[in-house]
Amino acid sequence: MLKWFDEHFEEFLMIVFLILISCVMMLQVIVRKIPSIPSLTWAEEFSRFMWIMSVFVSLPYTIRKSNMLRVNVIIDMLPQMLRKVINLAVDIIVGLSMALLAYHSRASLMRTLESGETSAAMQWPIWILYAFVFAGFALATLRSIQMVIIHLQHLEDREMTTLEQTIADAAAEAEAAKKAEGAN
Repeated sequence: MLKWFDEHFEEFLMIVFLILISCVMMLQVIVRKIPSIPSLTWAEEFSRFMWIMSVFVSLPYTIRKSNMLRVNVIIDMLPQMLRKVINLAVDIIVGLSMALLAYHSRASLMRTLESGETSAAMQWPIWILYAFVFAGFALATLRSIQMVIIHLQHLEDREMTTLEQTIADAAAEAEAAKKAEGAN
């Protein structure tokens, strides 16, 4: 269970949000074409909420999968140990940044809870969005700490360059495609 949570929790939530957005937007398109049914006034706001929630859930996902936006061309040319030190420093800086953002988003969440503000169309409490902002930054902080620990545990291992990793990923995808073809 913990392994599934570690590998797929954020991914699962992002899939759920995407499915909800797709279904509600498709329903809105269909309803607009039927003259006797009024359009769904809440559909766009609901989709916006789901999109915002998916953005903040994707943040810890990108940290855990080491897919955060980085330019590694210069880092790939450095010696192995220096590369690892720089990556650890980046992980620590990202973790501290996420912790700072979590701290401030918690304060915003508390203010929003006290205000009782609701959304225009659905009348949902706005604190729900702020809770996802806080949760996203808090989980990103935990994922950053996790990545620091993982990188420290593998300090002696050889790290692939961006090009080597891309070639390995392409080979894995090609192998998965061959297996999928064989299954059909």
